[in-house]
Amino acid sequence: MNLRLPLAIILYVFVVNPAVAGDWPQFHGPRRDNRSDETGLLKQWPEGGPRLVWKAGALGQGFATVAIADGIIYTTGNIDKDTVITAMDMSGKEIWKRKNGPAYTRSHPGTRSTPTVVEGKLYNLNGDLDLICMDARTGATIWAVDLIEKFGGRTISWGISESPLVDGNNVICCPGGEKVSMVALDKDTGDTRWTCRGAGDKPGYASTILVDYKGLRQIVMLMAESAIGVAADTGRILWQYPHKVRFDANCDMPIYYEGYIYLFGTWNRGATKLKLNVDRDDCSVEEVWRTNELDNEHGGVMIVDGYLYGQADGDHKRRHLACLEMKTGKTMWTARELHGDRSTSLTFADGMLYLVSDQGEIGLVRPNPEKLEIVSRFELTQKEQGVFYAHPVVCGGRLYIRHGEFLYAYDIRTK
Repeated sequence: MNLRLPLAIILYVFVVNPAVAGDWPQFHGPRRDNRSDETGLLKQWPEGGPRLVWKAGALGQGFATVAIADGIIYTTGNIDKDTVITAMDMSGKEIWKRKNGPAYTRSHPGTRSTPTVVEGKLYNLNGDLDLICMDARTGATIWAVDLIEKFGGRTISWGISESPLVDGNNVICCPGGEKVSMVALDKDTGDTRWTCRGAGDKPGYASTILVDYKGLRQIVMLMAESAIGVAADTGRILWQYPHKVRFDANCDMPIYYEGYIYLFGTWNRGATKLKLNVDRDDCSVEEVWRTNELDNEHGGVMIVDGYLYGQADGDHKRRHLACLEMKTGKTMWTARELHGDRSTSLTFADGMLYLVSDQGEIGLVRPNPEKLEIVSRFELTQKEQGVFYAHPVVCGGRLYIRHGEFLYAYDIRTK
């Protein structure tokens, strides 16, 4: 593996790539809401799909998607026995590769966590709770912390999948130890700023979100058996809501919208709407509704104009897409297209949904609470690379799809 620093890094200090219209610096984008600010995108694709700009390989086996910041694309993959972070320019050419601990090689081998890039620093968590901070342009290690050794963190059946959250000077991660559930580390030094104690839950497979509601800032996370809210500035646990799913398969990031939290769980757990009751520095939650429908596993759910869209597991018996009314939880429709065998991931940009099934079916969908409205679709199948689990990204007029060791970049701009 070539880990030398190439000339491209020096050039990037002086050259801003004109193709970059905005950044997607972490999992689910700048706000962690999976919504792109892109405009001027195609509302219908040509037959066979949009134009493939480039395809990059040698990324290693992984289910991580991409982060894009300051004209550089980042992702992770298993290469030999290592978790490896790769940086590429906007043409897909490698800039550097760096290691972050051992590769995750147990059930469903491959990397999970997407890098987080903030103020020139990159943060990544591997499948065994090794957290690293690197110089985003050079890949040089700034600090590293073993969350198992330092905080008694616990690994889980299918590997840690959390993508770190940076909140101000804090890097937030969830070791899920018996005593320490969540930690905030100094983003520049790795020193401990606070620890959250009292939840007692193992890690889930999801990532944290930051919620700022009625003057109270809190970190919300779906752990192995519960959802928790933690004061963002102190680490004090504010509330804990039971969310038991078979095999502890809590994989979906919570969604926040106007004072409410939405949770999703497979194995017939379904979708749940919680109301946040904030009283100065305290908060409690109450269940507004819960339905067995939209029991999404890990492909994500999108809010569009008062409705929830995503893949439903049907208690692992009948996979399908579904649309629910946010206010009531009422099922508006279900559909069997683009559902995949186990999962369909999605994102949102310029009024459209972008769906990628785990079998490589890619669809452009117009949100419609009356029916599934597929505008365009094409297939990208390479069975030797396994299933498509990485979430799609729309950034800089391109659609990025990660599959196995490859990354595909499609031009989706209007001409």
